[in-house]
Amino acid sequence: MSVANAKQAIFNPVIPFTGLIPGGLQSGEMVVVQGCVLNDADRFQFDLTCGSSTKPRADIAFHFNPRFRSSPCIVCNSLQQGSWGREEILDQMPFKQGASFETIILVQEDVFKVAVNGAHVLEYQHRIPLHRVDTFSVSGKVQIQAIGYVPSSAIFSESGDLSIPYRGSILKGLSPGQHITIKGHVSLFPHSFSVNLRCSESKNIALHLNARIKSGTVIRNSFLSESWGPEEMELSYFPFTAGKYFEIIVLCQTHQFKIAVNGEHLLEYRHRVQDLSSITQLEVLGDLDLQDIKLW
Repeated sequence: MSVANAKQAIFNPVIPFTGLIPGGLQSGEMVVVQGCVLNDADRFQFDLTCGSSTKPRADIAFHFNPRFRSSPCIVCNSLQQGSWGREEILDQMPFKQGASFETIILVQEDVFKVAVNGAHVLEYQHRIPLHRVDTFSVSGKVQIQAIGYVPSSAIFSESGDLSIPYRGSILKGLSPGQHITIKGHVSLFPHSFSVNLRCSESKNIALHLNARIKSGTVIRNSFLSESWGPEEMELSYFPFTAGKYFEIIVLCQTHQFKIAVNGEHLLEYRHRVQDLSSITQLEVLGDLDLQDIKLW
């Protein structure tokens, strides 16, 4: 995700890093961390804390700690009055030693939601009131390119008229790092539904996703210069079921779209429209009910 709309962005900080969050954290905001795990990393951590005191040690509202030794896992916890609480352990590892990553911590009223490289990873219920959190720190074997605190005003959310067919505007077009989240339910007796990213100044469709429920396929294509290109159909699994809830995340990267469904990576699609800023309309149609659309 781009940190261009952040209320503050820090680039290439020296690790360990500790910095004040301007204005503290508010519900709806995001902490975006872009970096690279060191080749010899055994662990690293991100901490959202209540101040930066070391003696006594400041309370930690959210301790996010990937560990690579023996059984790789992510440990989450909170520190209050010098004592750690109950650990929450995720026995999955979305980070790789020597590999770049983007971590997004979405702040909500009752929970932190964490996504890594465009896929949902975990949720952590607040144990310390959000209004006390004013500091972010990074330590361990990790290199950081950027930290951004993105206010909710930089996030477009559509929860008004979500009737099908849905058409929404992407005012400044897409750019690398942006995400589109589409939440809804597949109809009870579905044939198919489609998600289109269109260039509204022409008839071009930069990305056409067509989920065909009965055949269990997701067709990907682009409509350029009055004609469809070659279809892409390969899938490792099919994520949609009649009557069931889904959450699609479309991550726009420099050379491709990455699509995840229900927190699991599904597919990649190389850009056939190179001018991403020309992609200014989202269209959703077919056999589904929409709950929420978000661009962030």
